[in-house]
This record gives sequence, structure tokens and C-alpha cells, in this order.
Amino acid sequence: MKKKKTKKKQQNILVFCAHSDDQILGPGGTLAKYAEEKKNICTVIFSYGEAGLPYFKRKVAVETRVKEAKKANEIIGGKDIYFFGLKEGRFPEEIKKKDIIKKIKKLMLEKKPEKIFTHSPEDAHPDHREVLKAVLEALDKARLKSDVYCFDVWNILSFKKSSLPRLYIDITHTIEKKREALKAFTSQKAAIFTLLWGVMIKSLIHGMHLKNSRFAERFFKIR
Repeated sequence: MKKKKTKKKQQNILVFCAHSDDQILGPGGTLAKYAEEKKNICTVIFSYGEAGLPYFKRKVAVETRVKEAKKANEIIGGKDIYFFGLKEGRFPEEIKKKDIIKKIKKLMLEKKPEKIFTHSPEDAHPDHREVLKAVLEALDKARLKSDVYCFDVWNILSFKKSSLPRLYIDITHTIEKKREALKAFTSQKAAIFTLLWGVMIKSLIHGMHLKNSRFAERFFKIR
């Protein structure tokens, strides 16, 4: 009698970020690599990022930002993408008002992620730090043992987290996907161009920590 082949359970990766380009600027190359390894990438974006288009009507700005995020997600091979639609600069009250902790907990219990990626506690942007706080609170409530890794967006170099375990991911073969995904954010061309040089420098520096790697992304394990 032939044994039935057991279907391998797909590994889930959850990414939580404040704005629709953060997941590419931070772990974009890593997410593309995991997607190539057939891991299920689920991205949760707390805001629509419409503040980045101040001269557009809100509806148009939201539609533009969502469309760009979905295109970038498609380029890196991501699967699900969710928007909480919080107002930028008002995350603390919005998180409470819209019961975001409960929504994150529900998603975590549904996905049971192998890894969670989110913002660094050192990030200069207050919205980024609020996302981290919400993710950790929800994880505690869900009582899951998922590994949590943080990434930088606005910080070029970091020193305070030096004692935390580090994870370096070789993105030499996926950095072009990361670049291509960043180009999807056409409405943010000026901001992306400003940040891109920092992204490339960091990738080169982190690549030095891995053998036979030119580009890499670095994360700090906080859980």
C-alpha cells in the first residue's frame, strides 16, 4: 500500500509597518527571498499613507497609495496585504479607537507566523514605534512564541541594539526585486530617491557580515 504524501505546511511570515513603502525599504529583499522559498508573506500596513500626497483629495490619495503598495507586493511575491487605515500622527488614539490590538491578535492566531518583522524601537518616526508597541502587546495577548525581528527605515546605522541577537539575510539575488518594488511608489519618487542611497549603503555594509554575499539585510531579534 502506498503511503499518502503529507502536504508540507506552508510557513507564514507576518510584516507589520506604518506606511505602505516601509515593508520594502526595510525587509523588502528578505521578503522577496522568502517568497521565492515558497513562504507565505502577509503584510499589514497601519495607515494608507495619504499624508504623503497632501495636494490630492483623500480618496484619490488613498487609492493611489493602495495601488502602489499592491504592485510592490506583487513584485516581491507577497500574498496577503491588509490596511488598517489609521490616521498618520495619531496612532495611539487610533489604535485604541479601532481596536487594533484585537485585530492583530486575531491575525496572529490565524497565521501562527514563523517570523514577525516590524519597526525598530529606535526608529525616529513616532508612528513606527507605535506599530512595534501594538505588535508586541498583541503577541503577548495571543501567547504565541513567534520570533520577532525589527528593521530600520530612517536610521542608517544603529548602536543601542548592539547586545541583541542579529539576523543577516543575503539579498544579493533579490535586491533587484527590492529596487523594482520601490519604483512602484511613483507618487513618492522624491522621498524614495532620498532614502535609496541609505538603503544601498546599509545593504553593502551588512553584506560584509556574510560569506560570499554582496548585499544583505540586518534585523535585530527582540522576541
